[in-house]
Amino acid sequence: MTIDIHPHVISTDTQRYPIAPLGGHKSDWSEERPVSVQQMIVAMDQAGIAKSALVQASTCYGHDNSYIADAVAAHPNRFTGVFSVDVLARDAPEKIRYWAGRKLTGMRLFTAGSTMPNQADWVDDPRSFPAWQCASELGIPVCMQMTVKAIPQLIRMLERFPKVRVILDHLAKPTLSDGPPYTGATDVFRLADYKNLYLKLTPRTVAEAQKGKATHETFFPLLVSKFGATRIAWGSNYPASEGALPELLKVCEAALSVLSTEDRDWIFARTALALYPVLAGK
Repeated sequence: MTIDIHPHVISTDTQRYPIAPLGGHKSDWSEERPVSVQQMIVAMDQAGIAKSALVQASTCYGHDNSYIADAVAAHPNRFTGVFSVDVLARDAPEKIRYWAGRKLTGMRLFTAGSTMPNQADWVDDPRSFPAWQCASELGIPVCMQMTVKAIPQLIRMLERFPKVRVILDHLAKPTLSDGPPYTGATDVFRLADYKNLYLKLTPRTVAEAQKGKATHETFFPLLVSKFGATRIAWGSNYPASEGALPELLKVCEAALSVLSTEDRDWIFARTALALYPVLAGK
C-alpha cells in the first residue's frame, strides 16, 4: 500500500471556495494545473495510491480549509486533511478545534513558499504558543513549510512542545549539490536528535539529490541512517510538482530503490499511518 501525505486539491467553483492566497497572489501551479478532488481520485487510482492526507493549498485558499474538509467528508475512505490557521491570531486554538471537529487531523504552518519567497520570522513567536499547545493537547501533527534559515527557531519549538510531532516539508529545502558528506544539509541533520521531528520526502528532494555531486545512492542511505525510515514519509506535492502522479511516484520509488524493502515500506506507507492513524481504519 502506498500513502501520499502531500497532495493538493483546487476546486473549479470559486464562488463556493473563494480564492484568498497567503502572500496576496495565487501560486502559478494552482493557476496553471489545478487538480480537483475528483481528478485526484482518478490520479491516485492510476498511480496505485490507496490513501492521501490532503494538504491545504495555502497559496490558493489561505486559511479557509473548506475544500479539503468537504473532500474528507465526501471520501472518508480515501482522505484525511491537513488544515492551516493563523497561529498568531488570538482565536487560533478555537479555529484548530473547529477544523479538527470537521475531521481534519493535521495542521500546516506556511512560513515560506512560492508566494512567500522570504522566510517568515514568526516560527517561534510567543503569540503562536497557544496554537501549538492546542495541537499538543489534540495530538495533531504540525507540518512546517519553511527553509533551513528557520531551523534555529524550529528547534526552540521542538524543545518547548516535545509532544507535538512536527513534519518538515521538503526537508526544509537544503542544498545537496555539494555531495558527500552533504555539509549543506548539516542543519537538517541536526534535527535528528529531536525524536518528535519527522521528514516529508517529496519529488523536490529526489531532484536535488542528483544535482552536482549528489547521488541517490549516497544521500538517501545517509538520511535514513540519521533519522530512521520510521520518521520519514513520502509526499507527492502533486500537482505543485510538475508531471503526472503515477510518474512522480515512479521517479521517487526508483530513487529510493537503494534502500531496503522495510525502509521503503515505512517511507511509502507505514510512517504515514503512524502520523495519521485515522487512515489505517478507513
